[in-house]
Parts: sequence; C-alpha cells; structure tokens
Amino acid sequence: MIRKHFAAASVALLCLMAVPAAAQQPSFDLVVRAPDAVRELLQDHLQIKRYREVTDLDDAELARLVVLAEKDARELLATQGYFAPDVRIVREQGATRAQLVVTVTPGEQARIAGVEINFEGDIATSEDQDAVAQRQAIVSDWSLPEGRGFTQRSWDGAKADATRALLARRYPAGRISYSVADVDAQTQQARLGLKLDSGKLFRLGPLQVTGMQRYDPILVPRLARLPIGMVYDQEKIIQAQSRLAGSGYFDSAFIFVDPESEPAAASVQVTVREAPLQKVVLGVGFTTDGGPRLTLEHTHNRMPAIGWRAQTKLQLESRNPLAQTEWTSIPAEDGWRWGVLARADRLDDDRIFTRNQQLRFGRLRNEDHIDRNVYVQYERSGVSNPRGIALTPLDLGRGSAISTHYAWTGRYFDSPSSPSSGYGVGFEIGAGVTLAGDREPFQRTLFKGIAYQPLERGRLQFRGQLGAVIAKPKAAIPATQLFRTGGDTTVRGYKYLDIGVPLGDGYVGPGRFLVVGSVEWQRPLMRDGRVSELENTLFIDGGAVADRLGALRPRLGVGTGVRWKSPVGPVEAAIAYGVEARRLRLHFTAGFAF
Repeated sequence: MIRKHFAAASVALLCLMAVPAAAQQPSFDLVVRAPDAVRELLQDHLQIKRYREVTDLDDAELARLVVLAEKDARELLATQGYFAPDVRIVREQGATRAQLVVTVTPGEQARIAGVEINFEGDIATSEDQDAVAQRQAIVSDWSLPEGRGFTQRSWDGAKADATRALLARRYPAGRISYSVADVDAQTQQARLGLKLDSGKLFRLGPLQVTGMQRYDPILVPRLARLPIGMVYDQEKIIQAQSRLAGSGYFDSAFIFVDPESEPAAASVQVTVREAPLQKVVLGVGFTTDGGPRLTLEHTHNRMPAIGWRAQTKLQLESRNPLAQTEWTSIPAEDGWRWGVLARADRLDDDRIFTRNQQLRFGRLRNEDHIDRNVYVQYERSGVSNPRGIALTPLDLGRGSAISTHYAWTGRYFDSPSSPSSGYGVGFEIGAGVTLAGDREPFQRTLFKGIAYQPLERGRLQFRGQLGAVIAKPKAAIPATQLFRTGGDTTVRGYKYLDIGVPLGDGYVGPGRFLVVGSVEWQRPLMRDGRVSELENTLFIDGGAVADRLGALRPRLGVGTGVRWKSPVGPVEAAIAYGVEARRLRLHFTAGFAF
C-alpha cells in the first residue's frame, strides 16, 4: 500500500515537472503607481513580488501579504529619505486575475539638518601637524553636508569615505565606534552623528620578505623604500608595491601591514614572485621615419661575480641600426645606482651617414616622479656624405669629446602610460671639451616640457624643447651633442631629423640652437552616445635649428590624426602637411614617453 501511494505521488510529481513553465500563470498582478524617483525601487524590491508564483494563495494569505507589503514599502522608501509616505495597497479584479495596486505618495524627502563628527584615539589628542590636517580633511571632505537630501546609500557612502580617509594614513586599525542618523518624520529633518576611533599611531617595523631565492635579499628594502619607523601611509605602500613589481626583478609583489600587530613596530609582510634570471624579447615593428624594424633585447638580472643587471639591445633598421648595452648596480640605501653604458649606432638621412660611438659612466636615481642622472661621457661622431660634396667637419658634426652631464626629469601625470592631465618637465646641463683638432671647451643645455589642459570635451597638449650649445665657432663638437629635429615625435610633416642647418644642395647639418613647439587638440570620438577609445587629433608643430639665435627660422607642420587609447598607451596615425616642405607625410607613433 505504501508503495502504491509512493508510485502515485511520483507520477503526480513527474506530471507537474512536465508542465511547461509558461503554463504556470502568476496568481496575481502587481501594479506600482508612484513618482519616477521611487517607482523602479518598489517594482524591483517589494518582497510580495516573489509570491506571484505561488498558485494556491487564498484570500486570507493574500490579505496577510498586503499588510506585509505596506510595511516593506515604507522601509524601502525610508532608505531614500521618505519617512512619512502615504502608502495604499488595494486589491482589484483584473481581466484574468486579481491585481494588487500599490499607490505611493512619498512626501517630502528628509534633509540633513546637522552633522557632528567626533574622534577618539590618537587622532583626537595628537598635536602633530599631519594628524591635525587628517582630522580637518575628514571633516571638510564629508560628503553629506547640511541641506543635502538623506538616503541610506549616501549615509553609508559618507561613513565609508570618512573611514577610508582615516585608514589611509597613520591609523590602519581605525574604525567607526558610533554612528547614528536621527530622523524626525514630522519635520523631515535628519541629524547625523559619527565618531571615529583611530586607535594608536602605526609605525612600520622591519620588512618580512617571502619569495626571495635567486636575487640579493637587500633588493626588496632598497626598492621599496619603507624605512623602519616610518609612519604608516597607504599611498606610499602602494607606490612601494608598484616599484617592486615594475623593477624587472619581480613578476608580482604584495605588501600587507598587519593592523593587529604592535603599532610601534607594525609587521610589514612583503610577498614577491621573482622574475626569471634572464629574459629575451624579440620585437618587430615599423615607423614612418625608419621603416621596418627588428629588435632583440636581452636582460640578465644578476651578472656573475658583480651582481649587476645587464640590458643589451640590438636594432636592425635600414636608417638607424644600433647596438647598446647598459649595466646598472643594485640601488644603494639612498636610492642611487652606478651605471655603465656603451652604444654604437648609424644614422642615414638619405644624404649624410653619421656613425656614433658613446661610452658613459655615472650614477642614476629613479624615484616615483623624478629621475636623476649624473655621468661622464666619451663620444665620437664620424660623418660622411656619399655624394662627395665638399663639406667641413664643422658642417657635418664630425668630432669627438669628453663631457660631464646632469639630467633631471619630473613627471606629474594622472597616468604614466596614457596621460590626460598633468605635466612633465626636464632639463640636462653638460660641459666638456672637444678632442679633435684644437681642444675647445663647450657647454650644452637642453630643456623640455609637456603639459595637458583638460577641456569640457577632450584636452589640449602643449609640448616644447629649447636647446643651446655654447662654444667657439671653430670647436669641432660631435653631432651627438648638437641638434636636429623633425619627424614623428617632434615636427610632423617633415622627415626624421630633416630640420637643421641648411648646407646647400639639399644637405642639412646639425646646429647649436634648437626651438620646438607643438599644440594639439585631442578630442574623444563618440559611439552610441558614449565616449569611445578612439580620439581625433588636430595639431600644429613648429621647429627650428640654427648655429646662431638670429638665424632661427621655424618650420611649421599642421595635420590631423586618429589615436587609439590602447591598454599599453596611445597608438596614433596622423597625416601632416609640412608648410615649408610643401608635401604631406604619414606618421605612426605608439606609446607615450617623456
């Protein structure tokens, strides 16, 4: 008998499962009549909506759900600041089934009538300027001020923002110790109260590093630059994490400061995943200035015996082949590294062949925004013209020299790879003596800058260079210390290094003075009413090179292009008209470098 009933129940269940979902009609319809500001909220989140699929609701159950739905609607409206709404739910008979009609008049939204933010812990009593500034910033940046409409989301968001500002510096164990939103439904006013407990001031203890095997353990503290006793700062920790990950020694890095540890010497846990000891990168590319290009780059992160990093590059290109190797030491405690560079390249501009050799030795320091480089350099330029035109070494930049240099570059962009605001500035100052012919002293200065000005739609980019070499007219300064310009990244509309000192018969030589300027409008293209990853550019470039300031005559290029904001930086194709050259040129560039 039991088996028979079980079999019957099984058959009934199988029959029920076989009924198509479309055949199960809702037991009632739900209609919401309310202002647009709250209608969608009620339609999506009223819990009574779930019971429409219950097919055996009787009148008593439906009456009970109506009572619960009214309470539910009032709670939902309260999250939007409506604490005295008029909510009515009636049952009506529709064409095929019953309808529950929810009619809502939300009334006036509650407004913030007062905000009181208090502190306890170290931040409340500390007279340190940083603590005072942090406390004042939390209060002044409060995102739900008096007069603003109250919603639960904005209240939660304001508390979260204040807590993040507390945790960002000095107090990683901070918390909310008290919060209240006191709402008067009669006056529709809300008074907010918040108390933040900072706990104790945190200072960093020694780094506890895991994941180091093949590289020198001193790399992590010297690259991270988080000294023992430093006051906790979340931004500096993120920067340290980025330095480790971007150093080339590590594929990934993660830094965690334990808020449960001793505040006077907090535990700093650093987990790294080391990069391979050696890496080879093969690249294939094309530029309008140089044509097809094949590059081979080899990196050895720890050379035997000395432990330095060696980066070697070979570039095969018809116009500018080169071979270069640069060796750098592990950073010292102050961040400075020793470096040696050797380079040989050849430049073919269709008229003059220039063969350069450089040997450089010095120290460099790369920080978050600033790069510094101090070095001594020997260089030699051998220049020839296959057409045999009678030109002097001074015309061509044939010579050799030894010189000392100091270079400084500051980058203050919103994005290091694809900036849309900010600026960068740099300069290089050098002095040396020529070695070919009479030994003559010379001085070289180069300034460069780039800035972005955001607009309502897009941005303006301003770019410029100023350079000068001061020496006697007879000084045989090598071409690598002199100036030429033109091409994809300087003055578009002209060939690579096509702007220099006119020598006659189509020849252009290097000069002692340089001026370059550019203004570019970068405007995003719209797609379906939204900003796309493509941009249109309109630009005007200008540049001049001469041996005398009074002889500087700018050459202009104007044009337009299309940029793609790729994940690794901008990729641009542009067409430019060289006003003096009287011809159009196509230019391709990839990436951003300053």
